[in-house]
Amino acid sequence: MSDHIDGPRQIGDPSADLTDLFAFTSPENPSRTVLAANVFPTCGVDAMFSNAINHSIVVRRAKVAGIGDATKFETADPEIRFSCRFDGLERGAADGKPVQRGTCTMPDGQTLRFLVGDEKGASTPDGTFRVYAGMRSDPFILAWINTTGMKKFQNLLFNDNVLSIVVDFDTQRVLEPGKGSLFAVIAETTPIPGPAAFVGHEPVRMDWVGRPEQTNQRLNNGELKGADDIRDLWNQQIPFAIDEKLRPMFLQRLKDSLANWDMRDGKQDWTPSALAANAQMFVDDFMLFDVAKPITDTSHLEIEKSTLNGKAYQTGGGRTVDSDVIDILLTWLVNHDREFLEGGTTKATKPGTNNFPYFATPNMDLQSVVETVDVSAAPDKVWELIGQFGGYWHPLIAQIRLTGTGPGQLRTIETVDGKQIIERLDAIDNSGRFYRYANIAGLPVANYTGMLSVKPNGAGSSVEWRAQFLPNGQGTLLVKTIVSTLFKAGLDSLKSRF
Repeated sequence: MSDHIDGPRQIGDPSADLTDLFAFTSPENPSRTVLAANVFPTCGVDAMFSNAINHSIVVRRAKVAGIGDATKFETADPEIRFSCRFDGLERGAADGKPVQRGTCTMPDGQTLRFLVGDEKGASTPDGTFRVYAGMRSDPFILAWINTTGMKKFQNLLFNDNVLSIVVDFDTQRVLEPGKGSLFAVIAETTPIPGPAAFVGHEPVRMDWVGRPEQTNQRLNNGELKGADDIRDLWNQQIPFAIDEKLRPMFLQRLKDSLANWDMRDGKQDWTPSALAANAQMFVDDFMLFDVAKPITDTSHLEIEKSTLNGKAYQTGGGRTVDSDVIDILLTWLVNHDREFLEGGTTKATKPGTNNFPYFATPNMDLQSVVETVDVSAAPDKVWELIGQFGGYWHPLIAQIRLTGTGPGQLRTIETVDGKQIIERLDAIDNSGRFYRYANIAGLPVANYTGMLSVKPNGAGSSVEWRAQFLPNGQGTLLVKTIVSTLFKAGLDSLKSRF
């Protein structure tokens, strides 16, 4: 998923996981450029930025150094770096919610303090720079399932949130496009230096991203059976300067992967020389944008594609908030732009905005799961079995331990696969045959309220199990699947009992 969960290290420390990078002209003011980086995929409702990580967006001036099968883009110093560090949490107001602040260091050395989540952001006294950091709706669109082909699907990132860093600045003052208007940009997360470790040392960097899908779709193409996962090794490379000893390995992986993508529709659209040129271009991974040309929702990769096709590029490339980059990329890889490929949806959960900070507000709507089953037994008979908060009727439960009695009672569930779930009884009505409970731990949710009830249904009964919650630390679709599977397994077991 773009750069989401792009390797074992990122799975272990999602707060350092860069998910996306953006470069576009401000729709609010065409004289300004916007660079943005997102981290922490499917972050929980209380997620904050790590105070042990330096978050940087780095720009270098670029030029076209070759076209067609000799396509090459070269970058050069000086480096234009924006670096943000975040403080530990502070005690909040009366509602008790903690607050976080951060500092962004600009390319000219100015530092700017800001409050995380403040939509107005913070600006330098001269107005050159403006910064926002906080939780936003994840704008990434992934509506394909790539297994033994390509199957359209709903957006796998539906209703998910990320943490965004947005830098908006005066294009002329910062980039000086009169010296050249083409630029290359990457984002990286690196550990903040600390005391020497007793054993080993900190990694050079946690993650970095240039063009979308370098790691998950090109380097770690799931259709390359038996191929080693080299994403962590890639993420340790120095952006703009891939290790020359490792470059041949990365290049060969890209060639193999691109050849596989080319045949996903059963047709070969890439000549060997063009495919090799494509791989050479992708191995130098950075996003290109030209501030003298229009950057639109469809201009992503146009600079690279035109240059590979031996033509002068016409747009500013880059990437806007609403750009459907996966469909643009897959169309290029699978059929060389012969026929546009469109996934199950072309829209994110929420569209971007024309005003700072450009990314949509976070998704905070409660999600619902409702499952029912009809059985032939009388309601009282069914409730006698499932109406006890500590009942063992569910087939996925190996053991239950109860603490306390009545409302406030806790049940600690050990599942058959070794997981632990802790839930609290909030209300129970035996005459009405229902109880309500909350999840305390064990499920990737927040604000979870569940209810189990039995109602008459003709000569039998209807059992309903429902829950409302906010996904917390896992994707919305995955969390809903987990909860739904748990409910269905329990309710389906009642069919055989009654």
